[in-house]
Amino acid sequence: MALRQFGELEAQVMDRVWRHNRPVLVRDVLSDLNTDRELAYTTVLTVMEKLRRKGWLRRQRTGRAYAYEAVGSREYYTARLMCDALATSDNQTVSFVHFLEQLSHEEAHALRTALEVRQLPE
Repeated sequence: MALRQFGELEAQVMDRVWRHNRPVLVRDVLSDLNTDRELAYTTVLTVMEKLRRKGWLRRQRTGRAYAYEAVGSREYYTARLMCDALATSDNQTVSFVHFLEQLSHEEAHALRTALEVRQLPE
């Protein structure tokens, strides 16, 4: 099954959860989000519950509320998106060439480092 990108509000919620890097309450995320725009508690709760049902968040009861935390890292999500995008290609070699042509110096360096860390089988 292909991974879909997060919707705008889902992405903002996940960004806040990843930034906290610990279990957070809905009100914590709501407080962070309300610095940019005015949202209702129930809106944020609904989005977090959808993300939980999709497998991106898990929750644990903390008193009368639930604390939510990310199941995977931001980097894992990015890697899944990249793999899904690559899977849409009929010619992965050409796709890689086009991808590499677009990399900045820093991104190319990060790729080289990653390839050294992860020795790929022949």
